[in-house]
Amino acid sequence: MRDYRKIVAWQKAHELVLHIYAITEKFPKHELFGLISQLRRASVSIPANIAEGYGRTTDAELARFIDIALGSANELEYLIVLSADLKYISKNVSEQLFSNVIEIRKMLFAFTKTLRKALK
Repeated sequence: MRDYRKIVAWQKAHELVLHIYAITEKFPKHELFGLISQLRRASVSIPANIAEGYGRTTDAELARFIDIALGSANELEYLIVLSADLKYISKNVSEQLFSNVIEIRKMLFAFTKTLRKALK
């Protein structure tokens, strides 16, 4: 059985989730069911889809879940832009988050590319 916890992209995505949760604790309380919820949901979706994909039986299914994780990473990136524009996070924090998201996205893209090449 494959262990998703050994995947560096999953490890980094999990760390990012923990960071997002810590950062959103400081957001205005009126954003609890808005931006806070969206940021947390999008960030959790990345490692959750990696884990779910690893539980599937074929590489084609795994690739599909990695694609979903990539979509969540894109959504998260926009939500970080919005958070910065609303001044809920500083420029330094947003730049660090962008860097993390971009790194994870590159890993996932390379991984899905490798999976799809093997499927041909």
